[in-house]
Amino acid sequence: MKNFLNKVLIVILALVSAFDRLAAQELSGEVNFADHACLPGYGIRKSGNPLIFQGNRKKKSYFEGWYFKMVSSDGSSILSVIPGIALSPDGSEKHAFIQVIDGKTAKTDYYTFPINEFAFSTKEFAIRIGRNYFSAEKLFLDLHTDSASISGEVMMTEPVTLPSRKFLNTGIMGWYRFVPFMQCYHGVVSISHQLSGVIVKDGVKHDFGNGKGYIEKDWGSSMPSAWIWMQSNNFVSHDASFMLSVANIPWLGRSFTGFLGFCYFNGNIHRFATYTGASLQVRHQGEDTLQIVISDRKLAYEINAIRNSSGMLKAPVKGLMDRRIPESIDARLKLIVRDNTGKIVFNDSTSIAGLEIVGDQQVLTQTRR
Repeated sequence: MKNFLNKVLIVILALVSAFDRLAAQELSGEVNFADHACLPGYGIRKSGNPLIFQGNRKKKSYFEGWYFKMVSSDGSSILSVIPGIALSPDGSEKHAFIQVIDGKTAKTDYYTFPINEFAFSTKEFAIRIGRNYFSAEKLFLDLHTDSASISGEVMMTEPVTLPSRKFLNTGIMGWYRFVPFMQCYHGVVSISHQLSGVIVKDGVKHDFGNGKGYIEKDWGSSMPSAWIWMQSNNFVSHDASFMLSVANIPWLGRSFTGFLGFCYFNGNIHRFATYTGASLQVRHQGEDTLQIVISDRKLAYEINAIRNSSGMLKAPVKGLMDRRIPESIDARLKLIVRDNTGKIVFNDSTSIAGLEIVGDQQVLTQTRR
């Protein structure tokens, strides 16, 4: 009898704990996307903050997603989780989704939800999809199908973020963020942060205590026809973070190659982009190897990247998640940074890097200024 009561007590405590976690995940100023409620003042608020949900007025040909990368302290676990929404060109198909890629096995899972299960905060970056919650401070997962499952909670602390103006945050895109009719927009939530918590995926425990994380986002109608993206904040010898995105950007019937990114080391964030006047050279050595040189008035960056095992992710085309693109999150990256006298100020490498090489790369290989 005593053992039975103890088991009952354990079950009750587990239920209470689960209820407390869900209650703590209430969204400030919560709005359900399917309601399309009038939100006085929200347009101004989201213009000044690219990290919060941007698509509250969208009804078709639209996607928005956030990319959470989590790496354990010993590098044995690498998971990326992408929550978001997708709206078809005619608006007849709308759904929320959570996409998961395991960097060690390259296995990907795509979970869909009715659009009325997507809710967002009107005050800050925080969203909920079904019982799953995502913010700059934590994520909570409770995903189960007949063939896959993933559950757990991870906390994010000590974030390094891009500096922003008090009333208008242009984000990583600079003034390009306010150019109309762009196909895709990009934001960076956290350059790097500390992790704690556990995720259990298909019965395997992933402990992220003292691990490192990274968060960014995209929104618009479609991803570009061709792009390169790379990111890591798990260098061998330095507390550093690096991201580069190069894309063929269609605009008003023409197209151009644009790029943006940052390098964080020695406590300083250095940005480089088309809009800063930096130059870019991209060279390919086979399908999986890149050599890139970026230069501006202060620094020159030499990047060598090699793609490793890749998982196939779903990507949006006019809001439909119909495209398949390969992503490696265990790629190898070597980065050398020199100042304007030629002195090396950063030299390090990592085998825990995200890397995407997508589409016709010929349009990206010319020198860009």
